[in-house]
Amino acid sequence: MELDDILKWPPSLILLAFILDLLFGDPVYRWHPIRLVGNLLNAYERLLRHWGFDGYGGGVMLFVLLAGSSLSVVMSIHALLMQVHHGLAWLWDVYIAWSTIALGDLGKHGRRIAHAVAGGDLEQARYHAGMLVGRDLHRMSDADCCRAAVESVSENLTDGVISPLFYLFCLGLPGAVLFKVISTMDSMVGYKTPRYLRFGWCGARLDDVANYLPARLTWLLMIAVSSVLPGYRARHCFRIGWAQHHLLPGPNSGWAEAGAAGTLGVQLIGPIRLNGELITDMWIGDPQARQNVEPEDVHRMIGLANMCTVVFVMLGCGVLMLVM
Repeated sequence: MELDDILKWPPSLILLAFILDLLFGDPVYRWHPIRLVGNLLNAYERLLRHWGFDGYGGGVMLFVLLAGSSLSVVMSIHALLMQVHHGLAWLWDVYIAWSTIALGDLGKHGRRIAHAVAGGDLEQARYHAGMLVGRDLHRMSDADCCRAAVESVSENLTDGVISPLFYLFCLGLPGAVLFKVISTMDSMVGYKTPRYLRFGWCGARLDDVANYLPARLTWLLMIAVSSVLPGYRARHCFRIGWAQHHLLPGPNSGWAEAGAAGTLGVQLIGPIRLNGELITDMWIGDPQARQNVEPEDVHRMIGLANMCTVVFVMLGCGVLMLVM
């Protein structure tokens, strides 16, 4: 792909990828591109550790190898299909772009929890919550499950939706692929454990940098959309997001989560236990807001996430059409 193609990425491609994600979500299958990136990461990690590169340098080498391999494969297939027919290359690009967006799946997981709680099936709600968060499921109440759903949808609105779209708009398909490589590294090796403290440092720090602007953009989108949708609190979204975003670990996740607590009029986080140990008992949100998060709050968060993404896609496509 030429530089001109990257700078003039077709808005229709991004719009179609977004629509496909809304309609079908992110299907789980063996050859999913992001799953293949994860498999390749595992192979490179084993190889690097075998060679003794298990520190900071190994983590940097992991990124170079993984990014180089992923970009080479995606762009080589694009170039090959261009030789056959332009339409085939276009479909390939749509397919890869679709694979980088996860809004549809966020909504599906959140609704499953909300429906289970509304139907009185706490065990099912705990099961679905366990697919989104890491905590002791047997201790979770109905409100805990709904709170986990809101937290997960709000946090992942940034790195699972707005961030990949942001890089699609700014750098085209290579930008989105590179972001997903970074995000995959963070989710698989970006842990502060003895095994990954040094080896996973590169992935974790790159993820912080890559999500820095999109995290704050997500918060601003939430404020803007909350100001026009009935039942949301734009001023609280701004105030709580600004005042409490730093309470959560990392430089990025707190913006959307604190903003969500503000606009929904609830408190999030609360006591969380893992392996029997209390790892936090912090609350975020207005101290006067209710702690009992309900299924309706989950649906409202999903609706807010959907509308924020629609607005962002429309704005991004509009800007691309102006500069093309």
